[in-house]
Formats: sequence, structure tokens, C-alpha cells
Amino acid sequence: MQILALKTRLSVLWIFMAVAMSAHSVLAFMDKEMVEQMWGMEMGAGMMLFMAIFWWVPLVMAVLSVTLKDSANRWANMILGIVFTVLNIFHLVEHLTTAVSAHQILIIGSTVVVTALIFCYALKWPKQAV
Repeated sequence: MQILALKTRLSVLWIFMAVAMSAHSVLAFMDKEMVEQMWGMEMGAGMMLFMAIFWWVPLVMAVLSVTLKDSANRWANMILGIVFTVLNIFHLVEHLTTAVSAHQILIIGSTVVVTALIFCYALKWPKQAV
């Protein structure tokens, strides 16, 4: 039962990540200052693909967190948890240095915490299950 609870917890955290990224995008388009900054950035097909993959991975990980075998599950969550934590930290620093809006800092900061939790939960995976 302990493993099922851990898998469910990881899945919920990945879903939180996907929803937070959705909220971040919606709030960015509602924020006049953010929209003005985005118009200065080239939004080509490559950038759109990167954003789609960045959005898609947490949703896939939510499913994989409850379906993968324990060892593969642990490694996938540890690797992607640390990758997303690092990417989200860079994203947070970028927002802190360019446009400080409390709602964006809250959303991006929460994604840093959530992905760090994903990494920590995967790191502390019960030994008998691996």
C-alpha cells in the first residue's frame, strides 16, 4: 500500500505541475506588461514545439508514475524531477530579473517546490520496492 500511495502522490504532483504551467501561460497573456515583453520574443515553430513538449512531459509523467515498474518509476521521477527543478529555477530567476509580478512569482515558485518534492519522493523510494 505504501508504494501505491507514493505513486499516487507523484502523479498528483506532476498534474499540479501541468496545471501550474497552464495557469502561468494564461496569466502571462492577461498581464499587459508580460504580453509586451513576449511580443519582443520570436515565437516560431521551434519555440512552440519546445513549449508543447515542456507542457506534455508532466502529463505523461502523471500517467507513468502510476503505471511504471518501481525501479523505472523511481529513476524517471528522479531524473525528470531534477531536470524540471533546474529549468524552473532558471525560469524563476528570469522572471525575477525582468518582470516582477507577484502572481507569476507565486506560480513559478510553486513549480520549483513541486518538482523538488518529486525528486525527493523518488529519492526516498522504499528500498524493498526497488
